[in-house]
Amino acid sequence: MGLKKGKPTPATDVPGERQQARDLDGLLHALQAEDPLTRRWAARDLEAHPEAAAALLTQLRREPENSVRQVILTALTGIGNETAIQGLIDCLYLEDVMLRNAAIEVLKELPDQVAPFMGRLLKDADPDVRIFAVDVLESLRHPRVEEWLIEVISEDPHVNVCATAVDLLGEVGSDQAKAALASLKQRFAEEPYIQFAADLALKRIEADEA
Repeated sequence: MGLKKGKPTPATDVPGERQQARDLDGLLHALQAEDPLTRRWAARDLEAHPEAAAALLTQLRREPENSVRQVILTALTGIGNETAIQGLIDCLYLEDVMLRNAAIEVLKELPDQVAPFMGRLLKDADPDVRIFAVDVLESLRHPRVEEWLIEVISEDPHVNVCATAVDLLGEVGSDQAKAALASLKQRFAEEPYIQFAADLALKRIEADEA
């Protein structure tokens, strides 16, 4: 008599992966699980739920595992709504350098969503935040980048903010930046780096026009 084949054993989830319910409530619960793999799967799946942005941001701030943080940041990039953008901007005020830099990188990927916030960021009371905002502009593919930079070097009173802006303006500036660059040199006549960076920006602009 031939051997009978037994019924196939149902496949089981790898521990820590997708044992929780995959609806919104289940994913939010899994996002706070002790197992980092469970949190990572939950964060990935929550990208499909824009209403989860606030929960993802809360977890981002307390998440101890870098791999989970990265997935949360990816999910927030995919969501890209106002809650996500504001939460990432709030990270610019944190002492956590890694999280702050990661937030800057995400904001760089969302030019249209970030643009409405940029005017306020460039006038923030904290000069460090203004510098971070200029850092975001570095990769912000938006038609107003040069306009914002000209405004910074024309109005910002802090030399370090202006130095960061003039460096970038040397890469993206056009003829319309010339007057602002000349004015910047006069405003910070005693600052050698400003003189050097502004002259370099002007030379690059003139070379592009030639």
